[in-house]
Amino acid sequence: MFADDQASKALGIELVEAAEGRAVATMRITEAMVNGHDIAHGGYVFLLADTTFACACNSHGPVTVASGAEISFVAAGKLGDHLIATATERTRYGRNGIYDVTVHRETPDGPEVVAEFRGRSRTIQKASR
Repeated sequence: MFADDQASKALGIELVEAAEGRAVATMRITEAMVNGHDIAHGGYVFLLADTTFACACNSHGPVTVASGAEISFVAAGKLGDHLIATATERTRYGRNGIYDVTVHRETPDGPEVVAEFRGRSRTIQKASR
């Protein structure tokens, strides 16, 4: 799935790890991603978390999409930050799932959380083109 994700690739998102129910992806905050307050636009942070969530929930095989998601911004992303998103499956039930994604950056004092994301997934039948 990630191999065909042109939106994520265009932003420089890299999939670092993919396992059943888990994924790790990274993205560097560029000048194009900084808003008028000189911090990372929240939409880009959301997109990184959403991409990582998508990789985790599609790890089981069937086509799975987001049925909803929410994000809490904990700290502002900054120009040049190398963000790391880690998605973990919390539960799957029927065709549904719940996944948590933590987005952080590395600092000299250790990881600093930038955002917490919770995604809800739904397995669907692949539509024919």
